[in-house]
Amino acid sequence: MAVQNNAPLPDGLEIAGYRIVKKIASGGFSIVYLAYDPDGNTVAIKEYLPSALALREPGELLPAISKANLAVFRIGLKCFFEEGRALARIAHPNVVRVLNFFRGNDTVYMVMAYESGHSLQEQIHRQRTRGSKMGEAFIRQIFVQVLKGLREVHANSLLHLDLKPANIYLRNDGTPLLLDFGAARQTVNSDLPMLTPMYTPGFAPVELYSRSGGLGPWTDVYSIGASMFACMVGSAPQPAEQRKTEDKMDAHFAKLEGLYSPDLIKLVRWCLQMDPLARPQSLFELQKALRAPVPPLPAAPQPEPKSGWRSVVERLGRLARKKDASGPSTQQP
Repeated sequence: MAVQNNAPLPDGLEIAGYRIVKKIASGGFSIVYLAYDPDGNTVAIKEYLPSALALREPGELLPAISKANLAVFRIGLKCFFEEGRALARIAHPNVVRVLNFFRGNDTVYMVMAYESGHSLQEQIHRQRTRGSKMGEAFIRQIFVQVLKGLREVHANSLLHLDLKPANIYLRNDGTPLLLDFGAARQTVNSDLPMLTPMYTPGFAPVELYSRSGGLGPWTDVYSIGASMFACMVGSAPQPAEQRKTEDKMDAHFAKLEGLYSPDLIKLVRWCLQMDPLARPQSLFELQKALRAPVPPLPAAPQPEPKSGWRSVVERLGRLARKKDASGPSTQQP
């Protein structure tokens, strides 16, 4: 994954009426800050700053952009702005709420509602550290709600394109929130071959590895399946590019048998099909399958009951061995 090499905005800086508190996250495409709005409310501000195209030194506010990169930087900036405007039209409890977007410092900023909680990736890490597995009921409950939000995104002609546990945020009340959409960065990638791809190996389907790959709802479906798999196993699936030459996923799924219901394992397998047309074509279909009652896991096999005579013979044998072990009698005649 690309690393953000640019210096963040300084703490305490005021921009467009917002006061930067500190940097809270970064990646190769953007930097996210904790900030206060003019009324003193806490917000998160995402700054468009692809490190492969622009360079900002410590102490500077404006990024330096070479003439060779300027055209592509502006394409990505426009897409980032349009994405923010589209997200601002979505008011859904499972999608990050975009409150405002503005230009400044030769780039664009997206203002989002700030929520207290932690990412699903952090939850997976905690479970793995404790040596425990994530319960099936919890997985089903979380992803039913994630799919509700994703359906609203798709209904607004948007794709997420970077679905992974790190971009699924769990509020303090346990409800999930979709974060950090990747549509704009994919547009940038398709316009400049020198850019490092912005997908996350393991969570990205094979069509994201190719500039000519047809993207659609099926692309997000693969990432949903990969995220559920990570909840069950504790790590990402085998990267799709590796699966093209030697697919090892069957062995991973075999290890899940007996830990999760066959229905859930089958559903995740379905989402992780390499062929986009072999995956679920409807998010509603996925939701329906996840809402189904959790079937009980098969009971562990019990030893076969012994016949009455066999049981008596074994009991007599144990008594005889016990008598032999006690040694000869010391009683006198």
